[in-house]
Amino acid sequence: MKTVLAFDFGASSGRAIKANYDGTKITYKEIHRFENNPIIQDGQVHHDVDMIFCEIKKALDKAGDIDSLAFDTWGVDYALLDGDDNIICPPFHYRDRRTADAIERLKGRMDYNDLYAKSGNQIMNINTLFQLCSDENLSKARSILFMPDLFSFLLSGNKVCEHTIASTSQMLDPNSKSWSREILDAYGISRDIFPPLVPSCTVNGEYNGIKVISVAGHDTQCAVAAMPCTDDNSAFLSCGTWSLIGCELDAPILTKESNALELSNELGANGKINYLKNISGLWLIQETKRHLNSLGNSYSYNDLEQMARTSQPFKYLIDPDSPMLSAHGNLPDKIKLFCESTGQSAPQAVGELVRCIYESLALKYRYALEQISSCTGKEFTCLNLLGGGTKDGFLCELTADSIDMPVKAGPVEATALGNIVLQLVALGELEDVNQGRQIIMSGEEIKEYKPHHSAEWDKAYEIFKSKIVNK
Repeated sequence: MKTVLAFDFGASSGRAIKANYDGTKITYKEIHRFENNPIIQDGQVHHDVDMIFCEIKKALDKAGDIDSLAFDTWGVDYALLDGDDNIICPPFHYRDRRTADAIERLKGRMDYNDLYAKSGNQIMNINTLFQLCSDENLSKARSILFMPDLFSFLLSGNKVCEHTIASTSQMLDPNSKSWSREILDAYGISRDIFPPLVPSCTVNGEYNGIKVISVAGHDTQCAVAAMPCTDDNSAFLSCGTWSLIGCELDAPILTKESNALELSNELGANGKINYLKNISGLWLIQETKRHLNSLGNSYSYNDLEQMARTSQPFKYLIDPDSPMLSAHGNLPDKIKLFCESTGQSAPQAVGELVRCIYESLALKYRYALEQISSCTGKEFTCLNLLGGGTKDGFLCELTADSIDMPVKAGPVEATALGNIVLQLVALGELEDVNQGRQIIMSGEEIKEYKPHHSAEWDKAYEIFKSKIVNK
């Protein structure tokens, strides 16, 4: 029997899941959960590392005897450390506005088609590269740690940089799996600040006799490691705060077309390339609920879903990734403004707002899958929907209807299960990711949503493409 502890931290919440593996099946339970709210200092948005570390210690106290632990987190964010390994300032949150103009401001450093060809990442202002070039503390830094590697360091004292989280940075060469000298030199970033790169499933130290393991530090890659259906015609959608939709490939696609379509190549825990598109996700629902509740309402997520179900279909549409909708604060008003700016009336009822978000996400998934198909030549026949979004039946239904193919939803705890499986691989209990996927497939509930496609979806999609997306 092996017992492991998976820390799964998202940009809005964190949890610890304790799991046992008896050589045949994995059993697990959540033992600790906390809200991960950003903090504001001098008008800038940061992560509260001190609070998170306190919650880590609480989870360890609850866990009892365990053989190992590991962290997965959101991508791109980092901490800068000084010569004494102290954090120089609280890590910036990717939604901080200091990088809002970074793509335009830094366009002279390197042609963006060349940058894409050398990194494989969608050009996004939140990427680590642009964050570092906007960070006034960079000149003081002696090392950089991405978020999962930071928490591992705080326990083990060893600094490493795991491949999957590094591949979100826009600085890693996806072919050589090493830092791109051309990129670092072009943007004036010293190679000396980066700790050694390590692959997923690396034991990098101990904490009180517990092995500290680098799994797939990027939560998306942990989720994909738990994907049960992996034939060549399957796509995946890791759905939580963000939606990451894509497929597994043997090699990156680094073409100008791929760059123009804003598709990313990230390293998977199994050595594959996860070719994907970043799309805003359930953060839109979370932020809407947060604002409505701040006004004195007490809506649950189920309340919002039921109001959305009874609202008129396709009355309002948004681009989930519009910059107008990316910042914290009063998202309902931002949605209304977007609708008015694209020639629509403004949604007023809560159900109209929420249905607008759901349908727009489902249409954006269809849009992304068509782009991925055009670049890969793949004809997808099934979508694996992984993570927290699997609990949202309405979103699963609308997604199946929009893309006109079955959606296999599950496992709900895909990210945590991927983390657990990768720890077991590192401990020698499992041979590889594929064996872990077989165990997950046999032990987890996977719910299938069959499409009920209609001409109304096609009509809405044409409007979405011509009048909404990228406007």
